[in-house]
Amino acid sequence: MSKRGEKISVLVVDDSALVRQILTDMISKDPDLFVIGTAKDGVEAVKLTSELDPDVVTMDINMPDMDGLSALEYIMKKSPRPVVMLSALVKEGADVTMKALELGAVDFILKPSEFPTSVCEIKDDVIGKIKAAAGSRVREVWERARKISAPRRLKLKKAGVRGGRMVVIGASAGGPRAISEVLEVIPKEFPGYMVVVQHMPGHFTESFAERLNERSGIFVKEAEDGEEVTPGCALVAPGGKDMLIEGEGSSLRARLLQTVARHGASPVIDVTMESVAKVFSDKAIGVILSGMGNDGAMGLGMIKDAGGLTIAQDESTCLVYGMPRVAIEMGLVDVVLPLEKIAKEILSNL
Repeated sequence: MSKRGEKISVLVVDDSALVRQILTDMISKDPDLFVIGTAKDGVEAVKLTSELDPDVVTMDINMPDMDGLSALEYIMKKSPRPVVMLSALVKEGADVTMKALELGAVDFILKPSEFPTSVCEIKDDVIGKIKAAAGSRVREVWERARKISAPRRLKLKKAGVRGGRMVVIGASAGGPRAISEVLEVIPKEFPGYMVVVQHMPGHFTESFAERLNERSGIFVKEAEDGEEVTPGCALVAPGGKDMLIEGEGSSLRARLLQTVARHGASPVIDVTMESVAKVFSDKAIGVILSGMGNDGAMGLGMIKDAGGLTIAQDESTCLVYGMPRVAIEMGLVDVVLPLEKIAKEILSNL
């Protein structure tokens, strides 16, 4: 809910008057939300953010004078608050959206293919993500991040058994940045298997995997159906597909299926974690990071029941303390840690 304890105030930013009106009408019909103002470009967005102090900002990416990325970066430096980006479903849009998430955006909404005829397609997404963003801990997480020194790549204290354990990391809102922070300190000689499941649409997971690969010590790529799973490589589940790990010993494959989306978001973390628990049993390590909802809790339970290790990100470092909270409250987590200590915990258990 709003920091004022009342309705959630939203600043709508888009260079299209039509889009501004559609979003304003959509948001205003929800009893928990109201539009406190609108802006046509990044310059107005920065000015009105300072003057109106909105709880949440919805920010278009492509705008004249000052684009959405520049406005987002300025806002996060001067007055951090939840920002939800509006993105087009194209390769270029995916790349820029990944940059926005790195700069501090909580989440993003896909613009429908045709305005206004297909606008009803995104209503639930718009309302749900604005409310989730309003409940996020943007200010606290950013203030804490400023006080922590830049992470350094870790070293293995002992030679792990190559291919011995499988790490499966799941996340949703706030996850891209959290996953990046974990992977960028993993050493290139990482001996285990790793898979990453981030709630994200198709096209976007490819860009996400590419950006992770640029920052990580290990090789990261988007998974392909039937692909061999090898030690020292992290496979990212593609958007719109659920990923299973099948096989045994050194003969392991990633199997991709049309998502079941049991929790309203995909890829489904539980599906991957369940398959890892079955194949690796006590050699599985499940990690749940920032995100809304309860996806991943059942999967962690399967790993824990199989004798594996389960880890959750703590509240103080979570942008959205939803999925970790559910798993912790259900008693399915062995270790709760701040984000900067999770990679070290993984390495110490290989």
